[in-house]
Amino acid sequence: MLRRYGRVLTLLGLSVVQLAVTLVAATCLLLSFALGMVFLYPPQVRLVRGLAQDVRRRVATWTGISIDPPYLPEPPPPQPGPDGMYLSERTLYRTPRIPAWNARWKWMMTDPASWRDSLWLLLDPLIKICLLPLLLVLPGRGLRVYALWCELLLSPTTTSRLARQLTRLNRVRNLAADSQAAEMRRIERDLHDGTQARLVAIGMTLGAVEELIDRDPASARALLAKAREASADTLTELRRVIRGIHPPVLAERGLADAVRALAMDSPLGVSVEVDLPHRPEPPVEAAVYFAVSELLANAARHGDARTATIDIRGDDADLRVSVTDDGFGGADPSRGSGLTGIERRLAAFDGLMAITSPPGGPTSVTMVLPRALPQHWAGNLPTMPRWKAALVALLWLTAWCPLFPQGIVAAIFKIIDFGHRSWFLALYLPGPWQWPAILFMIVLGVAMYVLAITIPAAHARERWMVQTAPPRLWFRP
Repeated sequence: MLRRYGRVLTLLGLSVVQLAVTLVAATCLLLSFALGMVFLYPPQVRLVRGLAQDVRRRVATWTGISIDPPYLPEPPPPQPGPDGMYLSERTLYRTPRIPAWNARWKWMMTDPASWRDSLWLLLDPLIKICLLPLLLVLPGRGLRVYALWCELLLSPTTTSRLARQLTRLNRVRNLAADSQAAEMRRIERDLHDGTQARLVAIGMTLGAVEELIDRDPASARALLAKAREASADTLTELRRVIRGIHPPVLAERGLADAVRALAMDSPLGVSVEVDLPHRPEPPVEAAVYFAVSELLANAARHGDARTATIDIRGDDADLRVSVTDDGFGGADPSRGSGLTGIERRLAAFDGLMAITSPPGGPTSVTMVLPRALPQHWAGNLPTMPRWKAALVALLWLTAWCPLFPQGIVAAIFKIIDFGHRSWFLALYLPGPWQWPAILFMIVLGVAMYVLAITIPAAHARERWMVQTAPPRLWFRP
């Protein structure tokens, strides 16, 4: 209880800071738009956003109500044109400084969250004054009501969520395109350096056989034998390239058996543990398979490892893969070794990779692909609380009473001056109070119907936000 009162005092103390910030923000806005001192607007926005973010953090800590930042994604840095100049608003600049400032200023100016933060800053002290009795009598409940107020103005809108997801999808699309291009270059290199060279050699051997078949049949037969061996090697090479594109065992028997076959072909002593309640989609299986293949190759080629452990399992709807080897460690994606390619391959599925590889080993790589398993994970979505469901049912069952008999019908009886008052409550009141009571009943009935509709709609929106939320972030140590 003392902690709750301490939080209430902290919240009230922040009102002094908010008043000071309000004065500074109002002054900056006035100077920016009245006197043209637009350079004051970005610092004002950053100041208000910083205060709003601090309140979001406190609300999450005090009440458990998490409020995500609602701001639109920052604009990308300006890119030079073919002539090395930077274009901004039909004007060319030699350096990116002014175009970047213009883009940032426009981003802050057109973001609705900036103005919602300002509205919250202006109204928040008044809301605290209105909630002061509740904060003093029931501090826990008062803090929760205050959190709901902050959530109303400081939470992301549908537009901002969609904008963030669009930015993330564009980034993932670019990574997928880069990964695909790198894969095509690898296949082209394998065909050019291996299969094509072998086919050229077979063609030259057959040409020599044509010249020797009449005058030296024994040498021709020897060359034909070499051509047959070369064709067998070429076929093996083609099969290897095909397996590099999409292994047949992966398509026919799934990820678990494909990884076990990969472990059998590896020069390392590999143990495989698989616990998958559902088989992933083929593109997901291919991404995981090639990632594991690359990690085993790195462990044998660069880490001088002797053994490795592969663990593949489902975590609800997420696919989690861990590969650990006993090599000498020191793996770093910035130094190549295929780790960057794995990150790009996983990024196409919102997958993330965490690497632990201290000098001396061991090296452990954990990959997570969120919502990659085709199970019906909607059962984990938030369900409507029972009290809300009961409230909606009660509203639907009772809203007709104030709206129709006590409201509309009573108004009709009042207009036609029907002498019998029946059970219309408003008609029993003194004359001056009858019409206000009738209007109140009509407004009450309409409000009850609106609540009965909006409460389930708000819950449906919350479920949709959970479905479209980005995956949990992992950090690579």
